[in-house]
Amino acid sequence: MIKHFLARQHLDQLFSVLSNAGYQVVGPTVKDNAIVFTELSHVEQLPWGRQEIAKPGHYQLTDTSTNRCFAWNTGPQGLKPWLFKPEQPLWQAEQTEQGLCFRQASIEAHPIAVIGLRGCDLAALKLQDQHFLQGPYPDPYYQAQREQLFIIAVNCAQSAETCFCVSTGDGPEATHSFDLVLDELEEGYLMGCGSEQGQAIFQQLTLGPQVSKDQLHTAQKQLADASQQQRQMPDEDSLLKLTENLEHPQWQDVADRCLACGNCTLVCPTCFCSKQESTSDIKLQQAEQVRLWDSCFSEQHGYIAGKLFRPEIRHRYRQWLLHKLANWQQQYGRSGCVGCGRCISWCPVGIDLVAEAQILVKGTPHEPTDR
Repeated sequence: MIKHFLARQHLDQLFSVLSNAGYQVVGPTVKDNAIVFTELSHVEQLPWGRQEIAKPGHYQLTDTSTNRCFAWNTGPQGLKPWLFKPEQPLWQAEQTEQGLCFRQASIEAHPIAVIGLRGCDLAALKLQDQHFLQGPYPDPYYQAQREQLFIIAVNCAQSAETCFCVSTGDGPEATHSFDLVLDELEEGYLMGCGSEQGQAIFQQLTLGPQVSKDQLHTAQKQLADASQQQRQMPDEDSLLKLTENLEHPQWQDVADRCLACGNCTLVCPTCFCSKQESTSDIKLQQAEQVRLWDSCFSEQHGYIAGKLFRPEIRHRYRQWLLHKLANWQQQYGRSGCVGCGRCISWCPVGIDLVAEAQILVKGTPHEPTDR
């Protein structure tokens, strides 16, 4: 891929070009002491000079000595809420003189350009596409917004302690599903194109010549540094062994620590469990069916025909881990984990998905450690 140089002072031009093309610009900013994606109107809203310290059960922002806006890796959410919405009306019903009248909820979508997504987020997007678009019944709400999505990816220059995307094959370099991709250097950005839509935006920017060998070397060194990660998820063949260890004592060990709060599933960029609820007005003349995010850690998620099929936390954690790491391979041809590490840092008690998987695939009891 041929890349050109975009000076730091011209980053605001990218925002202007996207806005003039009709896109709502969505990107990272600091809110409630975390990096979150929201609508942005100018580059000053980006998290300049901020980086996260992520550990099991710990997430904290800190100032850096550099003037970069992509010096962080992840926050509590990525792209998922913008396509698979936490609350999605599906249909309405209204009592009329002719009887009940049903109609599909309106499909609302508009052009969105998302800047700052990493390789793990793009891998998660590809999995969400498989689930919502490539099955026998594509989701019309997801599909409508997906078709109007423009993605500016950013290659990681470092990894957080909780990152393990190298072992899942999903980072730190963005290699697919983007329109433009950036490498952030001290003096600016190396920009490359990944689509015709990206090329159209690319041609409207004030870009320097093709990047120099020194700049390319710096970007490659950053990727190499980001590839040095502390955690390594077992390979996919090993993860299939999880289904052979359903009564391993480690399931109870983790259940003794797990709060069944569902934080891991909420921050996971690939989880797609949902439930449906009905609401009506006080006169019972109008009703609405709404799809809401759900979690397999909820008791009600396993409630069928008057019976709780996963009554204990160990059953629910086992369901999540088996489905995510083993059964997804049968459904989608790969594990459902993209190595972002969000579930590790946002778990209130610091349960480490990678450590648990390593213990369980070995099929041997685990010696308890201080927690």
